[in-house]
Amino acid sequence: MWNVLQTISKNLVTAIPAVMILGFISGLLGDVSWLKGLIVPFTFLMVYPMMVTLKINQVFSGGDIKAQIITQLVNFGLVPFLAFGVAWIFFREQPYMMLGVVLAGLVPTSGMTISWTGFAKGNVAAAVKMTVIGLTLGSLATPIYVRSLLGASIEMDVSAVFSQIVLIVFLPMALGYATQRVLVRVYGQKAFAERLGPRFPALSTVGVLGIVFIALALKAKTIMGAPAVLLQILVPLAVIYGANFILSTILGRMLLPRGDAIAMVYGTVMRNLSIALAVAMNAFGAGGSDAALVVAMAYIIQVQSAAWYVRLTDRLFGPAQTQGFTAPQPAGRS
Repeated sequence: MWNVLQTISKNLVTAIPAVMILGFISGLLGDVSWLKGLIVPFTFLMVYPMMVTLKINQVFSGGDIKAQIITQLVNFGLVPFLAFGVAWIFFREQPYMMLGVVLAGLVPTSGMTISWTGFAKGNVAAAVKMTVIGLTLGSLATPIYVRSLLGASIEMDVSAVFSQIVLIVFLPMALGYATQRVLVRVYGQKAFAERLGPRFPALSTVGVLGIVFIALALKAKTIMGAPAVLLQILVPLAVIYGANFILSTILGRMLLPRGDAIAMVYGTVMRNLSIALAVAMNAFGAGGSDAALVVAMAYIIQVQSAAWYVRLTDRLFGPAQTQGFTAPQPAGRS
C-alpha cells in the first residue's frame, strides 16, 4: 500500500487531473451532497500527516537571515496583493472565485518547498525554516488579509475563520509534533527519518485527492453548464505563478547566493494549497465550493511549473558547486 501511495505522491501531475475528472463525472451521475460530511475527515487526513514531518526546531538555526527576510517580505508584502489584483481583473463580479485566487496566494510554503529546493540543489535548511515560518505566519494572517481585501464582497465571520485555522492548522501541528517526538523516542531518529517519516506525506496525498474529488463533484453541474469556467480559472492562476517566478528569480539573482536564492524562489512561489483548500471548504459555507474549485485548479499549475523550473535552475543560477544532496520524496501536497 505504501508503495502505491508514494507512487501517487510522485505523480501528482497526472493524479490530480485524473481525480478531478472522476469527481466531475461522479457529480454529474447523481446526488453527491452527502460528500460534504467527508470534508472534515479528509481535511484532517490532508493536514496532520505533513505536520508529523515538519522540523520545527530548525527554525532557530541561523545563517540565512537575509533570505528569510526577503522571502517573507515577498510572501506577505507582494504575493497576496498580486493575487488580489489579478482576481479583481478576472473575477470582480464573482466574489467567491476572487476568494479562491486570494486564498491560493495567502498561505506560503509546503512540504514541496523543501522537496523542490532539494531537487534544484538549493539550501534545504533555509527552505525548512521558510516552510515553518511561512505556514505559521500565513495561517495567522489569512483571516486578516481576507477581511481587508474581500470583506465587502463576501460573508465572513473572522472569529469563525480563526477557529477553523486553529482546527485545520494548529491542532494538527501540535498533534503532528507530538507524534513525531513519540516515534523518535520509541524507534530512534534514524528509523523515523529513513523509514517512518517518509510514509506520512503519502497519507497526506490521500487527503488532498479526496478534497479535490469532493470539490469537483460538488461543482460538476455548475461546470457542465459553463465549461469555459475552467479555462477562465487557469488563465489568472498562470499569470500569478508566472509573475511570482519571474519576480522571485530576479530578486534571488540580485540579492542572494545560489542556494539561498533557489530556496527563496520555492519559498515564495510554492503555496500551501492544502491549507487554502481546507479553509475554502470549511470556513465559507456554500460559496466556499467556488473558492475550492479555484484552489484545486492551482494544484495543476503549481506542480507543473515547479517541475519545469528545476530544469531551468542551472541556466538561471549557474551549476551547483557541491553535489551529494539526496532530495526528500515529494511531500504529496502543495
